Amino acid sequence: MQAPAVCGLPHAADRGMWTRPVHVDRCMRDFDETFDVVVVGAGQAGLSTARHLVRRGLVPGRDMAVLDAADGPGGAWRERWDTLTMARVNGIFALPGLDLPAPDPAARANVVLPDYFARFEQQFDLQVRRPVRVDAVHDATDGWLAIELADGQRLGTRGLVNATGTWTRPFWPTVPGAADFAGRQLHTHDWPGGAAFAGARVVVVGGGISALGHLDELAGVGATTCWVTRRPPRWRTREFTSEHGREVVARVDARVRAGLRPRSVVAETGLPLTERVRGLRAAGHLDRRPMFDLVTHDGVAWTDEADRVTDRFDADAIVWATGFRWALDHLAPLDLRTRHGGVRMDGTRVVADPRVHLVGYGPSASTVGANRAGRAAVTELLAHLQRTSSTTDAA
Repeated sequence: MQAPAVCGLPHAADRGMWTRPVHVDRCMRDFDETFDVVVVGAGQAGLSTARHLVRRGLVPGRDMAVLDAADGPGGAWRERWDTLTMARVNGIFALPGLDLPAPDPAARANVVLPDYFARFEQQFDLQVRRPVRVDAVHDATDGWLAIELADGQRLGTRGLVNATGTWTRPFWPTVPGAADFAGRQLHTHDWPGGAAFAGARVVVVGGGISALGHLDELAGVGATTCWVTRRPPRWRTREFTSEHGREVVARVDARVRAGLRPRSVVAETGLPLTERVRGLRAAGHLDRRPMFDLVTHDGVAWTDEADRVTDRFDADAIVWATGFRWALDHLAPLDLRTRHGGVRMDGTRVVADPRVHLVGYGPSASTVGANRAGRAAVTELLAHLQRTSSTTDAA
């Protein structure tokens, strides 16, 4: 006779068709609800993962749950500024199983993509729970993970796919004098569009795609700009081919396998030298300067070795296009980070805890990468849960 499944996990004979537990009381004793897999985050990576879980037979709301802290569908796209049009979006790929129709290039990305994500959630009945904020994930007894929610609920899961991205963790560098600046300071996270700075003097800090987008908008409203970066920009003149893409993925993969922090996308790919960018350069809008040494009451300044001001730029605003950090604080109780500050990975699997997969992290931090990683994470995680289930049954 076949032993009963442990807390909903399948037997080898089931091959992906999940069933709820026969003896659920033992599993529920420490939790408000239990699931075989919980996905945290409902952006591109989280939705791709959820879709692949459903394809393997897990039932949303019964065997799996998708938790999202936002008020509605769309992931980080719903938070992007109104002036980011689909023509300026830096590459977007369809989610698995639902075509993304060619949008109007002038359409707002923060409308088109949330609408598309909403259709995807509805078509596959993913039952995303929102707004649900995860405060912490702890190791619990008998191989379970305990997910502590902000509303006080405690969920139990055998497997966790984290897909929280970076949008909620804008990075602000520490620069002397920044607190004394009399003008406006904001991060890309809160960019209102170039029109808010018409005719103003604006410092844009950062060497990524967002900085180029801000400078482009500012040029269109007559702002006087000063672009500063820590390192000279590395322009990519060749076409971004699949071969180049594989090279980039391999470099990022090598870093995360070593437990190092993933670097920014631009650090690996370089900035695309498009016709629009060439035009901005020709017009003098991309004359880059090295990072300033301090912020003054009315601008920024560069100093010599004796801390004497050698140059300055008077500014009405400073825009920090300085990137984001990975939103992994809720995983801190699991102690997954290495001494280098990163998380050691093997594909999407966290080496320190095979119950945890990070999708949209490291080499999968792109829309096409997230789709592939979602499938890979589901395949490996379910295989792991199958093995642990069989071991528990045998015991």
